[in-house]
Amino acid sequence: MKPWTALPAAARARGFTFVELVMVIIVLAVLGGMAVPRFFERTGFDAASYNERLKAMLRYGQKIAIAQGRNVYVRVNGSGVVLAYDPFYLVYAIAPAGTNDGSASTVSLCGNTANRACAGVPGGLTLTGGTSFYFDPTGRPFLLANTPPTLTSTFTTLVLALTGDGSTHNVTVAAETGYVY
Repeated sequence: MKPWTALPAAARARGFTFVELVMVIIVLAVLGGMAVPRFFERTGFDAASYNERLKAMLRYGQKIAIAQGRNVYVRVNGSGVVLAYDPFYLVYAIAPAGTNDGSASTVSLCGNTANRACAGVPGGLTLTGGTSFYFDPTGRPFLLANTPPTLTSTFTTLVLALTGDGSTHNVTVAAETGYVY
């Protein structure tokens, strides 16, 4: 057997040194210490997800108003968003794909009925700026005080603010067109 120094350089260069292994472990520990807590804190993910869900529900309300040629009533408050076909919210619109998200806050808001078009605000988040309004068959937003068949809307641009993760996520409904962004 050849002594260590007699081996070719390629045979001696296999593996890692102890210093390299320790450095890798230290880097992984630092990254893990910063990243792991973020995975267990859901509020940021919930805020981003609910912000998109709220936009989708408002757009869906406008689309079914246009597609079905009827008014779709929208109630947005601190509990969430509800879509209905009457101003008293007795006849709910059917959820996209026939079922809502099924979260605890949505189930509570929807009266334990899975096919209603509504979405509850997740725990730890706050939704402000809500109101009740409706989309007419052309997709324009109107306040409830503008009873049909009025052509004049007193609806002003609506800004909903979702907070709870250290930042504010806004959802806006444009006054004249009902565009949701």
